[in-house]
Amino acid sequence: MMNEIRVLDNNTIDKIAAGEVVERPVSIVKELIENSIDAHATIITVEIKEGGIKLIRVTDNGSGIDRSQIRNAFLSHATSKIHDAEDLNRLYTLGFRGEALSSIAAVSRVEVTTRTEADLEGVHFVIEGGREEECESVGAPAGTTFIVRDIFFNTQPRLKFLRSASSEGNLIADMCEHIALSMPHISFQFIRDGVTRFSTSGHGDLQEVIYRIYGKETASNLRAIDVNDDSLSMRLSGYLGLPILNRANRASEIFFINHRYVRSPLISRAVEEGYVEYLMQHKFPFCILNLEFDPAVVDVNVHPTKQEVRISNEKAVSDAIVGAVSECLASREMMDDVTPKADAGSKGTTGSDNGKDRGNDNKYRLPESFEQVRIHQESGNVSFTVETPVAAGSMISPDEASPVSDKLKDEYESIGMKYEQQSFAEDERILSPDTRRKFRIIGQVFKTYWLIEYDDTLMLMDQHAAHEKVNFERFMARMAAKKEIPSQMIAPPVIMPLNNSEMSILEDNIGHFNEMGFNIDVFGDHEIAIRAVPMDLYDNRPAELVSEVISDLMDMKRSETPDSIRTRIATMACKASVKGNNTMSLEEVETLLDEMLTLDNPYNCPHGRPTLITMTKTELDKRFHRIV
Repeated sequence: MMNEIRVLDNNTIDKIAAGEVVERPVSIVKELIENSIDAHATIITVEIKEGGIKLIRVTDNGSGIDRSQIRNAFLSHATSKIHDAEDLNRLYTLGFRGEALSSIAAVSRVEVTTRTEADLEGVHFVIEGGREEECESVGAPAGTTFIVRDIFFNTQPRLKFLRSASSEGNLIADMCEHIALSMPHISFQFIRDGVTRFSTSGHGDLQEVIYRIYGKETASNLRAIDVNDDSLSMRLSGYLGLPILNRANRASEIFFINHRYVRSPLISRAVEEGYVEYLMQHKFPFCILNLEFDPAVVDVNVHPTKQEVRISNEKAVSDAIVGAVSECLASREMMDDVTPKADAGSKGTTGSDNGKDRGNDNKYRLPESFEQVRIHQESGNVSFTVETPVAAGSMISPDEASPVSDKLKDEYESIGMKYEQQSFAEDERILSPDTRRKFRIIGQVFKTYWLIEYDDTLMLMDQHAAHEKVNFERFMARMAAKKEIPSQMIAPPVIMPLNNSEMSILEDNIGHFNEMGFNIDVFGDHEIAIRAVPMDLYDNRPAELVSEVISDLMDMKRSETPDSIRTRIATMACKASVKGNNTMSLEEVETLLDEMLTLDNPYNCPHGRPTLITMTKTELDKRFHRIV
């Protein structure tokens, strides 16, 4: 028997719709912050308790909601951001669907206090489970405060699927950090269970925001990038982390499109390809990048969370990103040093040297709205009148409320200058024809590292990484110039067995091997014949060399381009060509140093490992307590 088709009641419809928009507490915080930004707020405070499950408070100093519009704001598909479908092609706002407030109110207890600049008094509106409970006039500063309590109180099955309060809180913290990074001109404060986790000044300086969130060491190891591509109507700006910040996963690849946080495999691949000379295997860069496009070429409505986007002309955009990143990283000398550092990979959420939250210092705080008092209204001793909002908690500049802000500002502003002077001196490259004449080669240690004295600096060179880099650059230069790579024949040929997977990879890429100086034939069902290898690699065991390259190719993604595949082959071939514990003569080291002078980036091997590191005489003196 056919089941009867029924029209659902509005309450059920609202809860189903809410499930699509409000997946967890972080969804609510995101929607409320985006509304604050679209309301032109310059100060936003976010507070959560128990991972946002029990309490979410978002306060801003934006334009507010007119009293006559407060009920409309909670209607389904009600929005001030668009008027018709044509507006979807020219969106500059973050939120636009008109589902957020309706969905949030359907599954939680919502309290909003708001006032526009033109009104003398504000409005306090309470709605629980989609049902209006209260609407009254109150004294309030201009702006809006949303309080959301007891998420999913009326949909218990959804509540059971939430993670722990700690996990939900971490999701919110990450999201708040992303938004603060995307909007450095807005002052953000994030409070978690009564503790200020981070706060930013709103001065528009992205490096300062990075400093406040990730700490001093991260902010000290950044390279600014700002590139315009008129042909694509694209601007790429932000910061690239130096190799010392490379991570074990992609969590620190942070991308924004038109200041909206996005996850994009396209951008990730492009950035990583631009970093290819600075990344060790299974390492990923730290970067915070914003791409600005004409909204007409970006579709942000691909996914309900709007974290996935579709970009027109993806291939051209990808190539532009690869080139911009590569050029930026190669633009100046990048020498590593052995000066002791704090863990640059750790996340000092406020940038304090001791790892504690700067928000714990009661001398450093952002202003809190009058609604902070309302949260603790259980005492029953708090009331407000029209005359009290300014005294109770007006929105003022964060630095005006921070006695230590000048000190912090001076500290983070000195970071870039200090690091630039130490590591990127344009007029005094460590490897240049002039400085090369001053090198004094002291000797070799551990059959791997060479000690070289230069003025007041001690350099340590990894002979194998340096040799690998020189071989790699020769390969790539010949490929770029379309020159034939010289080969050395092997007589008799080396017969090498392969399993089915290895044979498939070899057959798919045999053309790339042969054009790079190898001569390999399929020899039977499960064997190949290696008849020649590139001349620079001739002194090595051919079967071991080819085996290492095939093993690396087995990890490659299907989306890799022919150029990236050839780069992989060259990278692995050069790595396999250089073995450890080989003694080099002084003349060979001199020749290797001369060859490194000819390279655009002699400071990292193809896998991102440093070829040279330095230690100053001053640092040695400190280690031996000659100076304090």
